[in-house]
Amino acid sequence: MTFPSPAANRRLAACTVLFWFFALAMAQQADRRAVDVMGPAVNPAYMDLSVKPGDDFYAYCCGTWEKNTTIPSDRVEVSPGTPLSDMHDRRLADLIEEGGSKGATSTAGSRRVFDLYTSFMNEAAIEARGTKPLAAPLKEIADIRNRKQLAHALGETLRADEDALNNTDFHSPNLFGLWVAPGFEDTSRYTAYLMQGGLALPDREYYLSQSDAMKEIRRKYRAHIVTLMNLAGFDNADSRADRIITLEHAIAEKHWSLAEDNDVKKANNLWKASEFALKAPGLDWVEYLSAAGLNKQAEFIVWQPSALIGESALVAGASLESWKDWLAFHLINQYAADLPKAFAKENFAFYGKTLFGASEQLPRWRRGLQLVNAELGDDLGQLYVKRYFAPEVKAQVQELVANLMAVYRERIQAVRWMTPSTKAQALRKLDTLYVGVGYPESWRDYVGYEVKPDDVVGNLLRGRLWEYQYQRARLGRPVDKKEWVMTPQTDNAVNLPLHNALNFPAAGLQPPVFDPKAPAAANYGSLGATIGHEISHTFDNEGSAFDSEGRLRNWWTPEDFAHFNAETIKLAAQYDAYKPFPDLSLNGKQTLSENLADVAGLAAAYDAYRAHLRGQAAPGQGGFTGDQEFFLAYAQSWADKQRDAALREEVLTDTHSPARYRALAVRNLNGWYEAFDIKPGDKQYLEPGERVLIW
Repeated sequence: MTFPSPAANRRLAACTVLFWFFALAMAQQADRRAVDVMGPAVNPAYMDLSVKPGDDFYAYCCGTWEKNTTIPSDRVEVSPGTPLSDMHDRRLADLIEEGGSKGATSTAGSRRVFDLYTSFMNEAAIEARGTKPLAAPLKEIADIRNRKQLAHALGETLRADEDALNNTDFHSPNLFGLWVAPGFEDTSRYTAYLMQGGLALPDREYYLSQSDAMKEIRRKYRAHIVTLMNLAGFDNADSRADRIITLEHAIAEKHWSLAEDNDVKKANNLWKASEFALKAPGLDWVEYLSAAGLNKQAEFIVWQPSALIGESALVAGASLESWKDWLAFHLINQYAADLPKAFAKENFAFYGKTLFGASEQLPRWRRGLQLVNAELGDDLGQLYVKRYFAPEVKAQVQELVANLMAVYRERIQAVRWMTPSTKAQALRKLDTLYVGVGYPESWRDYVGYEVKPDDVVGNLLRGRLWEYQYQRARLGRPVDKKEWVMTPQTDNAVNLPLHNALNFPAAGLQPPVFDPKAPAAANYGSLGATIGHEISHTFDNEGSAFDSEGRLRNWWTPEDFAHFNAETIKLAAQYDAYKPFPDLSLNGKQTLSENLADVAGLAAAYDAYRAHLRGQAAPGQGGFTGDQEFFLAYAQSWADKQRDAALREEVLTDTHSPARYRALAVRNLNGWYEAFDIKPGDKQYLEPGERVLIW
């Protein structure tokens, strides 16, 4: 759930990502936490009272809002919280511009963010430079004459652009991707994870699916390749496109599915560097690792070994011309949004319009802001916190966190099916859980990252190399258990299983998401459920595999784990039944971890809300009881409207269920049935035995 590289700021209650190589084109993804900037905590105007709450709770809570909402042409998704997102972005842009206006009094950080932002806004300089910033690497690709040189070129593309557990980001547009994180079995030091890569479309299904929709996307993708190669001055663009697509299809056949990627126990494959040539023949690994600056790294964790083996074989099996075309196209494609207008226009036409259904780009200043957030997030974050996050708000949120932690302790202690030994381990995880609120305890220092105000592509090339070198330098060093993977200005939250830690950035902890003046029912139903969601990840199907020190270790008895798995199977089946399109259902296994966290987090927040009342009657307002207000606030927090193309992409590539289905976590809570008098015969009624409530 982190955004360590360019990504759209999609507000989810937990981990999410868009692929960084086209994220600037897709920066128009709206915040998902749906809250009205000026309206009440629960807005009756959003509701469709013609719908029974037990037949379609999302439509009952949000139906009128959805019917009356039009998605602007520069967005692929909107929520009632979109005005808040707009205001938030304008504040950040103002902070950037202030840094430039202060001249000599600017800090090094504020000057960097201003210069980077200026380089993107300087369209005249971008047009004048053309593709010159890519000339040197393109020439190196053109000069490749043999497989050894190919391995060297591929090694030079390796970047620290993956984050499997915190960002659910499992593949790179480069041949492979690097993730630097605590080791699975030794979490005291940073280790190197190698991840599958090589695709410029969001997921393997975009290459392998035989649906008409996917065939049409592939047809337009080929046209996109031809256009970019022509713009870059390559001859025989049609033949090159055919070679690129054939190679990427072969790569896609080797990739793991998203459901397989999420199985962390399958990912724990420790390979010695000396074993790569034997285990994954085809690629000259000595040359590859040397070019990547990893020739002294003794061992790696290989997340998807069969994919690594398959891709390595393709390096030897596919023609040299195919790989050279692939390298050139991927380089151009990754920077197309920052090249002259013709490139940027084509980049948006495919990734924005075709893949996500947008008809117009966001204003340039907002795309520039996305770039700064991605590349210099901590520099901008320090400016943001100083201006917009009050210490008293941090203290109030910490109190809310403490209340949720206390509830989880009580719920774990009360679980009847869990044996004492497993329960003791679960409680130890809770006791040692680090919860960061607002902003990190130490900031990233970007010293050495050279930023020029008239060279945006050069800035990005240098910046991504700087990030790679920064991450690579951490290998073997002690782990900072309190490190953050999100910036304070990111409206999101994250659970870090290898650190046994949570991050709650400042941007998601302010009115109206959290408002000290709002009714407790609304705060617990919205932010409380988010906090509960993240705590729950500590014990869900993924978190249950990590102990109190973050190590990948089975701390369950076989009987306890069997019970846990039986319940998760029921929840996966529940979400499998949701069908956004006639030809596409949700994948309950793919989204299981997030669905479990939604249900458990909501249940804990409900208990915390009831505990907050200290036995008093729940106060109501606007004709709703306190309990009704709690569940309404939760469902309305997921009000969301997407273009069909974006929704389809989310179903295929995201580990979260789409927003409207996340609102249906309520179906598993007895309190919801009581609050709205849900009865057998109502369409969304679940028999008590079908309701899943593990914690």
